[in-house]
Amino acid sequence: MTKPLEVRIGEGLKSLSLTLAAAESCTGGLVGSRLTDVAGSSAYFLGGIVAYSNDAKVKLLNVRRETLAEHGAVSEQTAREMAEGVRKCFGTDIGLAVTGIAGPGGATKDKPVGLMWLALAAEGGTQAKSIRFPGDRLQNKAAAAEQVLVLLEEYLDPLIPD
Repeated sequence: MTKPLEVRIGEGLKSLSLTLAAAESCTGGLVGSRLTDVAGSSAYFLGGIVAYSNDAKVKLLNVRRETLAEHGAVSEQTAREMAEGVRKCFGTDIGLAVTGIAGPGGATKDKPVGLMWLALAAEGGTQAKSIRFPGDRLQNKAAAAEQVLVLLEEYLDPLIPD
């Protein structure tokens, strides 16, 4: 039987001696919760910030107000700045971020319910991707948490020696 995603990530981070922090908006702490479901996760997961409001993103994660004004909270630029900000805040090797529209409200013509932006910041740079989920609020939150962890696993896999 395959090990749970959180366990595989934890083993990968430990084997590489890497640390992690997470910045969450729409997931409200689900990413941190999942990571800390694994015993011993304090060896690699240093903490997280749930920055739900734009003010929190600015004050806690150093997201630029100009970024929010020009691109909005649900954007590639904001996700990147959140990941970079949480990495710097905690002094970790990796910063993860997720921001999106869980629903049922909050959507616009250009940003529908279920749109999520995920980002990962590390020494080599920052990557981001968008994904859209078709579910209700709770399904979208769970799916976004899952996919940002998948993004992390995809980043770690080629780094882990055979």
